[in-house]
Amino acid sequence: MSTDTPRRDYELIDCSSGERLERWGEYILIRPDPQIIWKTPRAHRLWKKPHARYVRSDSGGGAWDCTSQLPNRWQVKHGGLDFFVGMMGFKHTGLFPEQVKNWEILKNSKGLKVLNLFAYTGGATLACAKGGAEVTHVDAAKGMVQWAKDNAALNGISNVRWIVDDCSAFVAREIRRGKRYDALILDPPSYGRGPNGQTWKLEDNLYDLLMLCKGILPDKPAFVLLNMYTAGLSALALARLCESVFGGRAKSYELGLPITTGGVLPCGASALIN
Repeated sequence: MSTDTPRRDYELIDCSSGERLERWGEYILIRPDPQIIWKTPRAHRLWKKPHARYVRSDSGGGAWDCTSQLPNRWQVKHGGLDFFVGMMGFKHTGLFPEQVKNWEILKNSKGLKVLNLFAYTGGATLACAKGGAEVTHVDAAKGMVQWAKDNAALNGISNVRWIVDDCSAFVAREIRRGKRYDALILDPPSYGRGPNGQTWKLEDNLYDLLMLCKGILPDKPAFVLLNMYTAGLSALALARLCESVFGGRAKSYELGLPITTGGVLPCGASALIN
């Protein structure tokens, strides 16, 4: 019997002084992260040999500094699913690996009609669909919806309805059409714009969106999962928000990634009603 351990396509190798050292398949990337306020020694040899590093500019934003030629996208396996990743703008890669904890919950969605808002490149969508759910995937960015479609094709998943739209506008139209869903997933940004220039600002719009979403859910939805990366909002605050809108009791928890050199990196928070 083989004693080989399964290969990990993603690894958070080390963290220090505001940066992550990560392995994405065969490539080593360094990315900024404001949660990393500790300044431990950078003893790992790969700090000196990344394939690319995202460097912030003094005027805001930033760019990738590549030490070798990398493909536009490449494939990794994470949480039992296959994904395309790449060096996107604003330091992103197209995958939030800490979400694997939520995917484990979502894989128990057989037979449900699930609405996924701010659905990005489709991690939660794929987890639900693989579990047997009928998923409607909504994001305002056409490119991200196409990326999610490509990820679905990698996994042989076809039970997804793809929508490019402003999330609030889409939900309002579904209510007028009399459409209903069994469960809801939301992963909203702090700030964003819809395809027609609509402005999304978390602190101004989230509560109203959740109230709107009540109109497409039963009195007792199968689940509501809210995820947040916004600094300053705790897991308990998310739970209280969900309870105030949907009733019931919400579980709240922080998400994190184990660091190979030791410890855990905090990566946002989630609240779940089920």
